[in-house]
Amino acid sequence: MQLVLASTSPYRRKLLNRLEIPFAALAPGVAETALPGELPAQNAERLAEAKARALLAPGRVVVAGDQIADLEGSPLGKPQDHAAALAQLRACQGKSVTFHTAVTIASAQRTERYLDTTRVLFRQLPVAALERYLQLEQPYDCAGSFKAEGLGIRLFRRIESQDPTALIGLPLIWVADALSRFGFEPLAVSTPNDSVP
Repeated sequence: MQLVLASTSPYRRKLLNRLEIPFAALAPGVAETALPGELPAQNAERLAEAKARALLAPGRVVVAGDQIADLEGSPLGKPQDHAAALAQLRACQGKSVTFHTAVTIASAQRTERYLDTTRVLFRQLPVAALERYLQLEQPYDCAGSFKAEGLGIRLFRRIESQDPTALIGLPLIWVADALSRFGFEPLAVSTPNDSVP
């Protein structure tokens, strides 16, 4: 079986690489737009499923994820530029933002789904500090305008999470467990006969 990551995100690629399982990363070609009236968690779950289905083929196990940041019921997307990122960070000051990270893992025989919810409580910082952060890290391709794995950690008072990798884009604790059920177990001990040609 071939393992496929349905994503062009360098963050998800880096996370999945931690499991030491060979995989191919492919673009799923799914439009990442919300449906009218769709809640952020529902949007993340639907998009993760759609991305997995887009690349499903015989002999493949597809890992697909999506993340939506939710500030008081409004989604925070990827800002793409400095002005939008600054506006996002200013809106988050002193508030709690919920990150819904959905994952679908699918093969021709089975599908497993998971939704992680991580809450981030932002500090109240002066605009000059937010400007400085954005100049240093330029997180314009990140939902919420920060990189928690970098200097963005200074923006927070607290992170409430069951899996710290979920905030980066892929909850590896669940993904590793699920992949073992699909036959991909990086900690499997090989027997001597496994190495005989």
